[in-house]
Amino acid sequence: MTSTEPRPDQYAAVEPVRGFPLPPIRQPIRRIGARTFDFSKQVAVMAIINRTPDSFFDQGATFSLDRAIEAAVTAAEQGADWVDIGGAKFAPGPEIPAAEELDRVLPVVEALAARSDVVISVDTFRPEVAAACIAAGASVINDTTGIHDPALADVVAASEATLVITHSLAKPRQPHPRPHYDDVAREVAAFLADRVELAIAHGVPESRLIVDPGHDLNKTTVQTLELTRHLGEVAALGFPTLAAVSNKDFIGESLDRPKTERLEGSLAAATACILLGARIVRMHAVPESIAAVRMVEAILGFRAPVAPVHNL
Repeated sequence: MTSTEPRPDQYAAVEPVRGFPLPPIRQPIRRIGARTFDFSKQVAVMAIINRTPDSFFDQGATFSLDRAIEAAVTAAEQGADWVDIGGAKFAPGPEIPAAEELDRVLPVVEALAARSDVVISVDTFRPEVAAACIAAGASVINDTTGIHDPALADVVAASEATLVITHSLAKPRQPHPRPHYDDVAREVAAFLADRVELAIAHGVPESRLIVDPGHDLNKTTVQTLELTRHLGEVAALGFPTLAAVSNKDFIGESLDRPKTERLEGSLAAATACILLGARIVRMHAVPESIAAVRMVEAILGFRAPVAPVHNL
């Protein structure tokens, strides 16, 4: 057992708080890479490494290879459960050739896999990028395009990797202005259910699927807030739900805060998502997010307090 894995007593049998009726997960115990998660009683923190010159939050701070590797290793050392590495941002822009995307992410995957047993995920929609990164040590493919290319599901099915299916509407790197939903939570859940069936049809078992409602992706701030309030409808699909909320525009616009001043809002949004059923949160600030998540786990009764001596 590594130092970053839960101690045998960390997730002791504690009666979950009745005030938070959480949707059940059909297959909560997941072996992902070298680590095992029981999403019925724990929440994973996913760190973010963007090896892009134009990432929406860090604006290229980890674009250079040495900085990307350093940030990835540091996130693992700080206790992140897994690290998500991306070489092309979701927002509209010029196409990034597959070879260039692979040049950006593959060396980071290789370096991190050599130094840590942390779960490594790669944010890509390209089958060839996914295949190379899985071979190099990635155990999750995080597809923010909702399986735009079904061949990606074939790649995942042929491996032992997990696939994150995210709701979005646009083609990769293309704009989708003024998105409209009659019922955003219902429509997002229906989209994800359809894409789950597609993945299963291509051979990916349910035990290796995670869903993500896609906060802000082809959604306005008002729509994202409504989706967050009704996140339980997505969690009710029965798969571990990932909430990628960190520093996003719906937080900035809700609070009128620039990107550098959204930490508190990000932690509040992540907490709300967990209380509504999310079991993975994708966050930039690793130590702060881990502390917030562990506190929410304690409130939910997922884990016992570390040092319960007050008033004893």
